[in-house]
Amino acid sequence: MKRSLAKSIATLVIATAVSGFLAGTGWSAPAPKPKGSELVFVGTYTSKSASKGIYSLRFDEHSGKLSALAVAAESVDPSFVAVDAGGKYLYAVNEVGNYEGAKSGAVSAFAIDRSSGKLTLLNQVASGGADPCFVTFDKTGKYLLVANYTGGSVAIFPLGADGKLGAASALEQHQGHGVIEARQEGPHAHWIATSPDNRYALEVDLGLDEVLVDKFDASSGTLTPNDPPFAKVEPGAGPRHLVFSPNSKFIYVTNELGSTVTVFSYDAAAGTLEAKQAIGTLPGDYNGPNDTAEIAIHPSGKFLYVSNRGRDSIAIFAIAPKTGILTSIGDFLTRGKTPRNFVIDPSGHFLLVANQESNDIEVFRIDANSGELEFTGERLEVPAPVDIAFAGAN
Repeated sequence: MKRSLAKSIATLVIATAVSGFLAGTGWSAPAPKPKGSELVFVGTYTSKSASKGIYSLRFDEHSGKLSALAVAAESVDPSFVAVDAGGKYLYAVNEVGNYEGAKSGAVSAFAIDRSSGKLTLLNQVASGGADPCFVTFDKTGKYLLVANYTGGSVAIFPLGADGKLGAASALEQHQGHGVIEARQEGPHAHWIATSPDNRYALEVDLGLDEVLVDKFDASSGTLTPNDPPFAKVEPGAGPRHLVFSPNSKFIYVTNELGSTVTVFSYDAAAGTLEAKQAIGTLPGDYNGPNDTAEIAIHPSGKFLYVSNRGRDSIAIFAIAPKTGILTSIGDFLTRGKTPRNFVIDPSGHFLLVANQESNDIEVFRIDANSGELEFTGERLEVPAPVDIAFAGAN
């Protein structure tokens, strides 16, 4: 007891002496970084605004406040971005129709400086098709998956230990067309991701009214058509994005042209989908133009959100836990024009909306019990924001 007390006193004396010495030298310990501060990147359209490329900001998940905006890297039309699980690298599609003289867009790899939020270009490769519009990782984090909208194809790129993009390990060209000639004259791949178990790659094609399913080989990064190779949504619906339920039993597809959500049950063993429901995203008294864009499920699994461009709102649905069936809760105006993308922050407390044509990001608080949204008063001007990606706490 006495020895322990003496040791504690000695430790205190030493610490005090060291502190006094350091104070005398003018040195002070670095201030601790605020807890809950998330580094966030925003992809934009440079061809449709005064944007310089990719922007960075910080978000406080406790208060819901956004920091001032900064240019992270200059890049051409870096519309969709994705950050690796370690928060070291960011990948962006360059949504252009001509890259180095070919009918292709590009994909860019960047290293992240977490202290400054700046990005350093590592390398850039052709995306394999014109106007790439979506990018994500397989579940191992070893491959990058890209959807080429105008090119109507999907591509897979291996990632090096240094974060650089390798040559494509797979390039799959979709074939066919839909029933709406003006928008579905050919394939338009809009989204791709692997299933939660990483055994399948699902590809949403707006031009074909299909969710295509391929077997994914994580050892080689290659694709093989599943049997059956696709599931259909309603003719002319124009599927855009997809989200899995947290239990992987259901899939929800937002249909851009039809302003609907199609609910599928999902057989994880066979990689097959069975349609269960189609439900509208608009209130009954709205008759104006509209295209849906983003879709997301709250971390609780209780609520589903879809953005309406035209109505300029976020549609909210309650999810039946056993059947996956949706019930409309209502829609909440985004206070801006053309909500291209939105994201739920890692805490599940806030929803951030990228209003492309009003050039801003607005923050809404999520009611954990009802799923409803309330504007926090937080708004940040961003030129033509398309996609918001969290890069982890700093």
